[in-house]
Amino acid sequence: MLEISARNARGWTRIGPRAIYGQALTALASADPNIFALSADLGRSSGLDRFSKEYPDQFLNVGIAEQNMVGCAAGLARMGYHVFASTFAPFASMRASEQVRMNMGYMREPVKLVALGSGLSMNYLGNSHFGLEDVAVMRTVPGLTIIAPADCAEIQKTLEACVGYDKPVYIRLTGVPNSPVVYTEDYVFEIGKAVRLTPLREVMLISSGTTVGHCLGAVELLAQAGIEAGVLNMHTIKPLDTDALADIAAKARAIFVIEEHTTVGGLGSAILDHYNDAGLSCPPVFRHGIPDRFVETGDYTFMLKQNRLDAEGIAEVVKERLGRIGADR
Repeated sequence: MLEISARNARGWTRIGPRAIYGQALTALASADPNIFALSADLGRSSGLDRFSKEYPDQFLNVGIAEQNMVGCAAGLARMGYHVFASTFAPFASMRASEQVRMNMGYMREPVKLVALGSGLSMNYLGNSHFGLEDVAVMRTVPGLTIIAPADCAEIQKTLEACVGYDKPVYIRLTGVPNSPVVYTEDYVFEIGKAVRLTPLREVMLISSGTTVGHCLGAVELLAQAGIEAGVLNMHTIKPLDTDALADIAAKARAIFVIEEHTTVGGLGSAILDHYNDAGLSCPPVFRHGIPDRFVETGDYTFMLKQNRLDAEGIAEVVKERLGRIGADR
C-alpha cells in the first residue's frame, strides 16, 4: 500500500473510490499471484483495466451475469485463490443474493464481494443503481463480514486486511471523486475494530463509508454553535465493535447513527439491535439516513443535500434532535 499522507490522500480522492480499488488490487497482485479479480462486465468502471492487462491470468470478466460471478468466485476461492469479485451494489446484494447466501454464507467460501457505487453515488443512473438497501440484505447472511471504508486510504487498508482473511466479506464502496478525506496519516486498521476519530464526547456521531467525512465536517459546524460532538468510524458493520459501543453508551447523552443507506435494516438498526440484545442502558439513539422511500435523482451533491447527508444537513439534524431532547426534559 502507498504511504498515507495529506498529499497522497488529496490525489486519491481526486480519482475516486473505484479507481483506487483497481489501483490497490493491482499493487497487491504484484506481490501475490494468488489474488484473482472477477468483474461482471465492469472492468473499466471498477478501475480494473490495468489489472486485467498486467495480470490477464488472474482476471475474469464473466459478463453481465452477477449470479454466475459469485458462483465462479466461490469455486476459485475453494481452489485457494484470494478472490475479489466486483459489480454495482444492488446487483451484488440483491440480484446475486441467493448465491451470496449459499456460496459465501452457507458454504463459507472466503470470497470478497466488492459493491461498487453504493449509496447514492451512481446519481443520474437512478434508483435501479442506488445501493440503499444492501447492508440490510447482507446483514441477514450468517457469517458474512460487512465493511464500508471511510475514504480512499481506508479502501486500501480494507483490501490489505482482506487478503488471506478466511471469511466471506461484503465490501461497500460509497462516494465519488473528491469525497471528503478522512485519513492523512497512517493508522491501525483491524476488521471488527472501529476507529475513534475524536475523543469521546457527550454527543457522538457513529458512521461508516464516506458519510464519516461529512460527519467530521458536521462536527466543525456544531462546534461553531457551541455543541461538542465526536465521531466514531464504524467501518465494520458486521461484526460490530461492541466494546466501542459500550464505551459510548456509558459516556454519551445522545448517539446519532448517520448512514448513506435506508434507515431500515442498516447500521443504525444493527446498533439498536446490539444495545437491546446486550441489555445495555444507553442514551437516545437517533438514526439518520435515507427515509423509507425511493429518492429523487440528481447529481451526487444534490442528493446528499436533499437527504441532509452533507455536513450542513447532518449538523442541522443533530441540532434539531438535541433541541427536542431539551424540550422533553
